[in-house]
Amino acid sequence: MTILLSTLNARYAHASLGLRYLLANMGPLQEQTSLHEFVIGAKTTEIVERLLAQSPRIIGFGIYIWNVEESTRVVAMLKRVAPQVTIVLGGPEVSHEPGEQEIVRLADYLVTGWGDVTFPKLCGEILHGPKPLMKVHAGVQPPMAEIAMPYSLYTDNDIANRTLYVEASRGCPFKCEFCLSALDKTAWPFGLDTFLGELDTLHARGARLFKFVDRTFNLNIKTSLKIMQFFLDKLAANPDDPVYAHFELVPDHLPDALKDGIRKFPPGALQFEIGIQSFNPAVQALVSRRQDNAKAAENIRWLCEESHAHLHVDLIAGLPGEDIDSFARGFDQLVSLKPHEIQFGILKRLRGTPIIRHTEEHGLVFDPYPPYTILATKLIDFQTMQRLVRFARYWDLVANSGRFANTLAQLLGESPFANFMAFSDWIYARTDATHRIALERLAKLVAQWLETRGMQRSDAEALVGSDYAGRVDAPAEKARPAASVPQRQARHLAA
Repeated sequence: MTILLSTLNARYAHASLGLRYLLANMGPLQEQTSLHEFVIGAKTTEIVERLLAQSPRIIGFGIYIWNVEESTRVVAMLKRVAPQVTIVLGGPEVSHEPGEQEIVRLADYLVTGWGDVTFPKLCGEILHGPKPLMKVHAGVQPPMAEIAMPYSLYTDNDIANRTLYVEASRGCPFKCEFCLSALDKTAWPFGLDTFLGELDTLHARGARLFKFVDRTFNLNIKTSLKIMQFFLDKLAANPDDPVYAHFELVPDHLPDALKDGIRKFPPGALQFEIGIQSFNPAVQALVSRRQDNAKAAENIRWLCEESHAHLHVDLIAGLPGEDIDSFARGFDQLVSLKPHEIQFGILKRLRGTPIIRHTEEHGLVFDPYPPYTILATKLIDFQTMQRLVRFARYWDLVANSGRFANTLAQLLGESPFANFMAFSDWIYARTDATHRIALERLAKLVAQWLETRGMQRSDAEALVGSDYAGRVDAPAEKARPAASVPQRQARHLAA
């Protein structure tokens, strides 16, 4: 193949939507172009060998915050052993601050921003002349109707074994300074009928799990309702072969019409990712986040109590202007709303985001290496931030996993943040580890912690045993949810 499109995905299950968009829009060059995905952790030599086995003239790499370090090694090796191959970079990690990045220095060309039009044009000039003189090419944003849809490029293997990412729109109208979408002017929708036709074709081919990457699924309620109706129709027509859809939801915008649609979905068919990030109005204002906290809390409570949707709600620690007490209050408030999962994230400095403007005033100290995690702020010192990092990890293992559904309430008590922080500090002191803790050992540690808090050993072991029962998949078996439901959600359904 003359042109290779490649990236290192975080997991095998993640199929690159961006590369498929590029391939779909290669025009006359599409027959000379092929896609080659790898997974982070793969040996650099093996990646390079497999790429060069295709005898490419051009390799385009999708660069993201999670793969830039390993991709840099791949590009460096390619330039050593095959300097005649032209390397073109694209993706969010290299679209901003390119002058500071080693991978950009090593590469021949860089496309920033939208690549659907600019990358094929650049490849044509590299292959047929005139040779491009500039290294950096700003991506041209075409009319949405002119962008070819990529969904036919999902293979049968992708459909059978991987998450299928789809998008009904690009961009975001909100300006949250910790997010790259803050740089967008608005959200641009694809033609809805065309998009739904693509989904219909995917469904006919066997696709059952759809993850929408839209930043604001419920921005246009009429569009949201039509997309939801598509899935409701599939559920009605095939109740024994259900679909599963994941959407990112704006938390304070849930009108009655949308609630009526959400109510119709059965358990195991719908997941919402909801970004709260902070409940502190002063912090929200500081990072340009517009959010009606009362309405957001009301909507989360409604979704938990009145719908079957699975809720994954995000909080971010380390935002400028937020101290531990403020974060704890927000965390406790969110726990009281009882979402299925609370994603406790630590602030990261994505290249190009406006959050950097607060660095001096609020003492923001970021790790210089990807993923550029916040290390300290004026209000949270380094040691405390590391405690928060460990809290987040143990929270994922114990709370979000769904494996300790009965035990969790006892762990949290009346002061969820303070109590779980105490547990986090204790378990780290006992294990000196946040990873590679076997489930059986974790269950024993949870029981031992409850015992230190005054519970009788037999009661603690019985409580943990009611969740754990000696097997990783035991809770999921209780409810026998649809096969299309991700395993972790299945445990929450069974709880």
